[in-house]
Amino acid sequence: MPRRHRLLGILGLAVRRVLGRLRTSSSKQVLLSVVGVALAVTLMTTVSGIALGMGAENAIQSEDVDYWVVPEASTASSVAVSVGSPQLGNTHEITARLDQDERVEYATPVQTQLVRLAPGDNESTDEFILAAGIIPPEEPTTVVGVPTDALEPGDPHYANGTYEGPRTGELVLNEAGAELLGVSAGDEVTAEVGNSRATFTVADVRQGDVSSGVGPVPVALVHLSELQTMTGSTSGDLADQLLVSTNTAGVKSDIERLYPRTSVVTQTGLAVRGASTSSLPLAMAAVSLTVAVLVGVLFVATMMGLEVNADRRNLAVLSAMGYRTGSQTLLVVAETVIVATIGGVVGVVTGIGGIFLTNALTQELLGVQVALFDPILVGYSVAVAAAIGLVSSVYPAWLTWRTPTLEAMSHD
Repeated sequence: MPRRHRLLGILGLAVRRVLGRLRTSSSKQVLLSVVGVALAVTLMTTVSGIALGMGAENAIQSEDVDYWVVPEASTASSVAVSVGSPQLGNTHEITARLDQDERVEYATPVQTQLVRLAPGDNESTDEFILAAGIIPPEEPTTVVGVPTDALEPGDPHYANGTYEGPRTGELVLNEAGAELLGVSAGDEVTAEVGNSRATFTVADVRQGDVSSGVGPVPVALVHLSELQTMTGSTSGDLADQLLVSTNTAGVKSDIERLYPRTSVVTQTGLAVRGASTSSLPLAMAAVSLTVAVLVGVLFVATMMGLEVNADRRNLAVLSAMGYRTGSQTLLVVAETVIVATIGGVVGVVTGIGGIFLTNALTQELLGVQVALFDPILVGYSVAVAAAIGLVSSVYPAWLTWRTPTLEAMSHD
């Protein structure tokens, strides 16, 4: 018990000494230490919030809350191009039910398939194009980077599941696809998937690209049922994804109930999901932590070391009152940790402000929010600040250990 009481007494004395200095501003070193840690923690908290936003599948949201519905077993990469991946079923009926919801602007299934396209009947110049089968909405939108307004709204060939309705034969190419095939609006192209062949007319060539690491991807938009007929997806009414456009975030839970065993992610979050498979968010968090610790330790160790030198007489008085060198050292360690923790608390508050400021700026400039606040950041940042104080205390503790008591008293 006496040892416990002694430790509590030293800790209480450390708190009183630090707060006394902060209230009177008698120690510039202590105030500078608080500011130094606060700045380091502010930067770390803000960058960590951005890293969390990049790592979260729905952290980044655009002004319109657009959702992609994908099978549970799909990955971020299979959302982009689904070849042989799990698929959604009964997509026309689900889309019709979503379209009846007043909160939904439009919904369309998306089936993606690599298709061999050739201008006219010239099979010797055929090329592989990424075809996307959709149900064009009444209000034009953009799917896989290509506008849909050149396609007839709806999906007449589906004909309530009979697939006996009239084919539109419409196909919209992006500029990369048109350049690859050497065709323009009004030209006919022959599409081939396996043993299935069909003729389409290029309704329009539109600007809009899906970029890859080697350049723009050739893309073609067609009606979903016409692509399903070619790919053999009519049985079960299959598609790879379902795009839902809405301004109401609460629709997500309704979609999940309507379409069980699926994953519902934001459209803009798809790119983040792909990025999160890399180490970028982790690297950002690690770098911000390293910088915060290095800057904080150097700043606090230097400032608190100067404070110890300036406070040698008071430490000598404590020694004369019976505080042994070990107790004085522990007192200085406690003071250093307290100062760093105070800086950490200040840094957390300003760091949270930095997260919201970052989101406000990116929302205004880019139309997206890139940072995410999680309450765990509070505990994480304060813990890092305390760790900075603990590591920083080594230098001032060493100075305290070697302070000659009688010499300090004689300098008075």
